[in-house]
Amino acid sequence: MFDKKLRQAIGEIAQAHGVEPEVLMAVVKVESNARTGVRINGRMEPLIRFEGHYFYRLLPQRKRNLAVTRGLASAFAGVIRNPKTQIGRWRLLHKAEAIDRDAALRSVSWGVGQVMGDHWRWLGYASIDALVAEARAGTEGQIRLMMRFVEKAELLDKLRKHDWTGFARAYNGPGFAKHGYDRKMQDAYLEYKKSSGSANSRYPVPANRMAHLRYGSSGNDVRDLQRSLSAIGYAMRPDGDFGKITEDALRSFQVANGLDNNGVAGPEVMEAIHRRLPPIPL
Repeated sequence: MFDKKLRQAIGEIAQAHGVEPEVLMAVVKVESNARTGVRINGRMEPLIRFEGHYFYRLLPQRKRNLAVTRGLASAFAGVIRNPKTQIGRWRLLHKAEAIDRDAALRSVSWGVGQVMGDHWRWLGYASIDALVAEARAGTEGQIRLMMRFVEKAELLDKLRKHDWTGFARAYNGPGFAKHGYDRKMQDAYLEYKKSSGSANSRYPVPANRMAHLRYGSSGNDVRDLQRSLSAIGYAMRPDGDFGKITEDALRSFQVANGLDNNGVAGPEVMEAIHRRLPPIPL
């Protein structure tokens, strides 16, 4: 759940960047489940994840061998398991710091946006300590860190356009589809828009909102698309086959709503269709 402080921080930073607050809430929800910290030794600390393959790569040979023998580093991602608790993860970090503090801090993803410490120079921080200080500066600091990465990676426009697939591919890496990050962000966004009263909550959303449907596609997702277009006023039979009639109707909808006239039903198009559906009669 988003507490009042987190909502306020997200709202202020979202406004400054020209992004809907619900968009940033969706990203934070997927990245950290809306948790902003854990109490460690009497102090609230950001959520972290230690990446042993980063630690392996950043260490010189002698320290690398020591880290491997202590179960803190590996040449392969996923070998060094993170403890389930954040207290355990901070203990793991402290063990790594005892070998090489700089490399250990750079091997951690920090805060609600899970930004890797190794990006400190690319993000324009004076040092890894400056990035860590930002992450440890409370909720606002964590959101600022996340947005600095979003801006640097030129992902703001993808958030503004609700291009969840494009954003997740760049933000979460090539494994985004396997973990469904794009779908989870889309679902979270629609949930928050609905709770804020901004979404059309009286009409069902097609089951697969993230499908890129085009000429030649078939199945239930196409049938849902056809039913939605028909409900808006484009006459067609919902047969589940994306043919010329469906493509022509979709292109007409895209032109009428200022969208790219490419005949492809991607996330932005599906959301636009959803917003224009008539409410279900009571």
